[in-house]
Amino acid sequence: MARSSDLLSEYRAKRDFKRTPEPPPKRKKVAGDSFVIQKHAARRTHYDFRLEHDGVLKSWAVTKGPSLDPAEKRLAVRTEDHPLEYGGFEGVIPKGEYGAGPVMIWDKGTWEPIGDPDEGLAKGNLKFRLHGDRLKGDYVLVRMQPRKGERGARENWLLIKRHDDDAQKGNEPTGTYDTSVVSGRSMDQIEHEGPVWTSDP
Repeated sequence: MARSSDLLSEYRAKRDFKRTPEPPPKRKKVAGDSFVIQKHAARRTHYDFRLEHDGVLKSWAVTKGPSLDPAEKRLAVRTEDHPLEYGGFEGVIPKGEYGAGPVMIWDKGTWEPIGDPDEGLAKGNLKFRLHGDRLKGDYVLVRMQPRKGERGARENWLLIKRHDDDAQKGNEPTGTYDTSVVSGRSMDQIEHEGPVWTSDP
């Protein structure tokens, strides 16, 4: 991951901001507690899970999206930190650009860490509570140990719903909800209506 002195250097290096409607990198050293989940139809459709911390959005790509069933352990691949403004981005990343494809704001809200979040990130066991429009309750992100002989910077984590009053066996919210919580649009509508930039603090 990028060094703490410039948490957005990797984000910057992957994008041409003259060609993409994504927000340019800008770190805000403020204490915030937002979270956002963006459905992203790139080469493979996935859900980008982002937690505001240390002036940026800590990010993971969740292949099947979050579940409400504690028995489901969802692969969450750690990606580069994103600027806070990215939490309000819904639109289309142009062809030829990194991550090309439509992006939907699938859920948003606030989060609260359970315990010290810096310690949780460092140890690979981040517990937290979500207060979203669609997701609520306690979750944990657990970093997986690399397989024997596996190399590379890719960090694989698991996103797991914890047992609480919001847990529901067999409930897959990604199958229940297929529109944006901000605009009410489907992925097809977003793709055909062109790039849109909306900032949603």
